[in-house]
Amino acid sequence: MADGSEERRPLLANTETCPMNTSQEDIRVATSSIEISQESHVEIKQEIINPENLLSTKYESLDYDTVENGMFQKEVQKAINTWDYNKITINRWVVAFIVGVLTGSIAAFIDFCVEKGSELKYESIKKSVEDCVNDDCMYYPILIWIGYNTVCVLIAAVLVAFVEPCAAGSGIPQIKCYLNGVKVPRVVRIKTLVAKVVGVIGAVVGGLAVGKEGPMIHSGAVVAAGVSQGRSTSIGIDFKIFDYFRTDQEKRDFVSGGAAAGVAAAFGAPVGGMLFSLEEGASFWNQGLTWRIFFSAIISTFTLNVWRSYIKGTPWQLSSPGLINFGRFDEMSYQIWEIGIFALMGCIGGLFGALFIVINQKLTLYRGRYMYGRVVQVCEVVGVAIITAVAGYISIYVNNDCKPVTENLDELQVQFFCKDGHDSATTNLFFDTPESSVRRLFHEQPGSFEAVTLACYTILYFFLALWTYGLSVPSGLFIPSLLIGAGWGRLIGIGFQAFPSMQADPGKYALIGAAAQLGGIVRMTVSLTVIIMEATGNISLGFCIMITLICAKWMGDFVGSRLGCEHGIYDMHIHLASVPLVDWEPHVLTATLPARKVMSHPVTVFRTKEVVWRIVDKLKKEIHNGFPVVDDYDPDNPQPTGPDHETFGKFRGLILRHQLIVLLKRKVWLQNPDYERLEQTLTLADFRDNYPRYPPIHHIAISPIEGEYTVNLEPFMNKAPYTVSESASFPRIFRLFRGLGLRHLVVINGDSEVLGMVTRKDLARYRVKSKDGKLKMKELLMSHGMVKS
Repeated sequence: MADGSEERRPLLANTETCPMNTSQEDIRVATSSIEISQESHVEIKQEIINPENLLSTKYESLDYDTVENGMFQKEVQKAINTWDYNKITINRWVVAFIVGVLTGSIAAFIDFCVEKGSELKYESIKKSVEDCVNDDCMYYPILIWIGYNTVCVLIAAVLVAFVEPCAAGSGIPQIKCYLNGVKVPRVVRIKTLVAKVVGVIGAVVGGLAVGKEGPMIHSGAVVAAGVSQGRSTSIGIDFKIFDYFRTDQEKRDFVSGGAAAGVAAAFGAPVGGMLFSLEEGASFWNQGLTWRIFFSAIISTFTLNVWRSYIKGTPWQLSSPGLINFGRFDEMSYQIWEIGIFALMGCIGGLFGALFIVINQKLTLYRGRYMYGRVVQVCEVVGVAIITAVAGYISIYVNNDCKPVTENLDELQVQFFCKDGHDSATTNLFFDTPESSVRRLFHEQPGSFEAVTLACYTILYFFLALWTYGLSVPSGLFIPSLLIGAGWGRLIGIGFQAFPSMQADPGKYALIGAAAQLGGIVRMTVSLTVIIMEATGNISLGFCIMITLICAKWMGDFVGSRLGCEHGIYDMHIHLASVPLVDWEPHVLTATLPARKVMSHPVTVFRTKEVVWRIVDKLKKEIHNGFPVVDDYDPDNPQPTGPDHETFGKFRGLILRHQLIVLLKRKVWLQNPDYERLEQTLTLADFRDNYPRYPPIHHIAISPIEGEYTVNLEPFMNKAPYTVSESASFPRIFRLFRGLGLRHLVVINGDSEVLGMVTRKDLARYRVKSKDGKLKMKELLMSHGMVKS
C-alpha cells in the first residue's frame, strides 16, 4: 500500500501555498466523524469540522529504516575493510562543525542588521520628536514611524507570500514535523533560508511584535540539511562531497544538530539547545548523535561570540554568546516562602498562555477561511505594522511616565512630552529592540516604571503578539512571550513592594513572569528551564524556574482542554495543518484495536519477477512509496480468505518507489545483454545520487518492447523488513513504528501472506480527546490532495 491510507473521498484541492499553512478547503469541509467513547459506544453524527479533525494525505513520510539488500551488505563490508568507515565518521564531525559555524554566522548577520536598522529607525524618530516638540508638528514622527514599519514589513511579507510561503512563522512546527518523520515540502531549501533571514530582519526592524530567536532554529536546520548533502539541488551545485549522507536517516540527524545550533545561537545556551532538540524535535536519539549535536551548539555560540566581538570593536572579547542577553543575575536570590508565589505565577502564565493559544487558533481559522490570497496576506501584514506604530505612539502620548534622566542600559533616551531633564519610560520600551526591552524589564531599578505603564504595555503587547503570530512573515514567539510575562511579572513585584518586609525585587518577578508566560504558550519544561538558566547565568534559580514552568504547563493543559485546545502553540498549528504527527506514546484507549482494523487495505504488490509495463503502470497511477514483494500471486485473480480481506501472495520483501525508478532508468531487466554487469556494478551510491528529488516516472522513457521485459526485484528489495501479525495490538504496532522510525509496516497472516500495510497516517488518525470530563477516541478523516514538492 502507499504512504497514505485507505482510499476515501477527496476533500482537499491542490494548493500553491506552504503545506503547513491552513487552507480554505481545510476549514470549510463538511462530513461525518465517528466518536468512540470509553464505554465503546459508537455514535455517528454530522458536523462541520475544522482542520484539527482532518488528516491530510498530502504529507509524505521520511524513511528512517535501512534497506538491507545485497548492495547494502557489500557497502558495509567495504567500509569495514578500508579507510571509508573512518572517513565517514570524521565527515560527520566536519559537517557538525560547519553547521555550527554557518549557523552562528547567520545569527550574527541577523543581529547586526536588526541593530543597525533599529538604530537608524529610532534615531530618525527621536530627532523628529526633538525638532517637532516646539514646532507643533508631532504628527510628523508618527508618519516616519509608519513609513519605516511599512517598508520593512512589506519586504518580509512579499518574500513570504510570493517567494517562499514556508518561511512564514518561526519554523519550529515545520522542523518538529520533519524530525518526527514527516516530509514537509520545501521546508529545508536554500530559498526558504534566504526568505527566512531577510524576512525576519524586516519583521523585527519593522516593529512587529516578533523576535528573531525562533526563526534561528529553522535557519540552523536548513543549513544542516544543505551542508550534509554536499550540494544544492535548488541552484544546481554539487560539490561531490558527503554523498554518503544523502539518506533520510543521516539528513534527519544533521537537522537535529542544526536546530540545536539555532537555539544555542539564539540564547547562548548550547545545553539548552541540545535538550530542545530532544524534547521538542528529535524523535530518534543515540549517544553519538548527542555528542555531535552538542558540538554543533557549542561551535554556534562560539562563532556568534567571535563575530559580535568584532562588531562591537573589541575583537576576541567573548562576552556575547547569544542573540539575547538576559543580563547577569549573580546576586539574585529567593526565600523559601517565595516558591509558592512562583508556582502561582506559573499558573497565571499557564492561564494567559491557554487564552493566547485559543484566541490565536480562532484567528488562524479565520485567516484560512477569508484571508488566504497572497495580496490579502501582504495587506494584513502592512496593516498590522501600521497599527503597531500607531498603538505605540498613542500609548506614549497617553501615558508618558516621565522619569529623571539617569545612566541607563541604553544610550537611546527620548524626552518626548517630558520636561527638561526627564525622559519617557514608556518610550524606552517602544523605542528599542525587543531584546533590549526584555533586559530593561529585568534589570531596571525599582521605580523605573509606573504600574499603569507596565499594565498598559503588557495588555497592548499581548494583543499585538496575538495578532502578529500567524502573519505571512518570519516571526519568533519567544521574545514577545518573554516581554508579556516580564511586564505582568514586574507588575506583581511592584505590588509586593507595598510590603517593605518582603524586600521584593521587581526584576526577579519579571524573570519568573517571563518564564511562566513562555512556558504557558509553548508548554516546554526541561529544555526551557536549562535555556533560561544558561541565559541568566544563575544556577540557583533553576529550581524556582522549573517549578514555574511545570505549573505553567499543567495549568495551560488543564485550561486548554476545557477551551478545546489542550496543546501548546506549536502543536496547535501542526494539528490545524492536518499533519500526521505521531505522538510519543499510544493512548490506552487504543489497546483493543488490532492490526487488521488499523491497516490500509487493499495493497498494491509486485512479484519477485515483475513485468516492466505493470511497474510503470502502477507507479503512474499511484503515489505509493513502498510495495510488498510477493510470490504466488496473480494480480488478475486475487485470493479471498474471508468476508473482509483478501491476501496478496506470500511475503518476500519490500521495494521502494525510488528503487524501482532507478532500476527502470538504468534498464536493469533480465533481457538486457548487460544485465549481469549492471547487477554487479550497481551500488547504493547510484540510488543516493538523485536524493531527495528522484525523477518522476513520467520522465522515464520505456518503449513498447521494453514494457514486455521482466525485472528481477530480489537483489534490490529489502529482504527483511519489519512485519506484524494481523492480530497485533495498536500499541505494539505504534511502539515498533515509532521507535524504529518506520515508514511502512507490512501486516501478514499466519501463512505469511500479505493482508495490508500500516503507515504513519494509519497510526496518526486515531486521536484521544477530553470532552465533558470523558475521554473519547476520534478517528480523523482523511483529506486527499497533493502539493508540488
